[in-house]
Amino acid sequence: MKILFIGDIVGSPGRRAINKLLPGLREEHSLDFVIANAENASGGSGIIPKVADELFASGVDVLTSGDHIWKRKEIFELISREKRILRPINFSTAAPGRGSEIFKTKSGEKIGVINVNGRVFMDPLECPFKTTLAAQKELIQETKIIIVDIHAEATSEKIALGWYMDGKVSAVLGTHTHIQTADERILPQGTAYLTDAGMCGPYDSVIGRKVDNVLERFLTGLPVRFEVAEGNIQLHGAVLDIDEATGKARSITRVQKKLVDE
Repeated sequence: MKILFIGDIVGSPGRRAINKLLPGLREEHSLDFVIANAENASGGSGIIPKVADELFASGVDVLTSGDHIWKRKEIFELISREKRILRPINFSTAAPGRGSEIFKTKSGEKIGVINVNGRVFMDPLECPFKTTLAAQKELIQETKIIIVDIHAEATSEKIALGWYMDGKVSAVLGTHTHIQTADERILPQGTAYLTDAGMCGPYDSVIGRKVDNVLERFLTGLPVRFEVAEGNIQLHGAVLDIDEATGKARSITRVQKKLVDE
């Protein structure tokens, strides 16, 4: 089974890249399923119903998220009814939505997806290790194919979760930092791992924001409105080849695709 995991979608440039590039990637890699982190898809922070519908129409099957999921008030009603949008599983159980779910490919194969936030340099939440393992124990009853999106700052926390879940899930893939790492590998027990999938959006930027805005903030220490950049739009992520019988990864291949405007 071929699964494409796409890094954080940033604003309208990221959505345009999805719309223009995903059909070609589906054909090129014979994709069965597409997962994308969309917590920055609406104006660079949060997600609204119209944007979610746009991404689903473009070919994304499941949207994961992270610490910015609650930025838009519209998400509260949307995430309560839309199972294809996940929020981190280690938020309070009182929060709307769900952090894990089982989905089906067009051919009927089941895929489990878990979304979890890290805690290092981020808001305090429930333990990402214990909540991920608890979700895995539920999903494994129905499918051996399980993908984890670990949305976290610290590389140490991400790789630690990779080792913790090695052999228990098909892949542990990092999001949040928007910078694609080059450490893709198959861990000893068959779990594919990548510290950060990267970003789907303007590459000539500071993690998707206009360079001048961010530099002003760093140089002055004053509040600055960060606007979404525009230049050199790219789609970053990883293609996973998963053995349907065992749930183990055969391969993981990083993707960097540039949008060439017509």
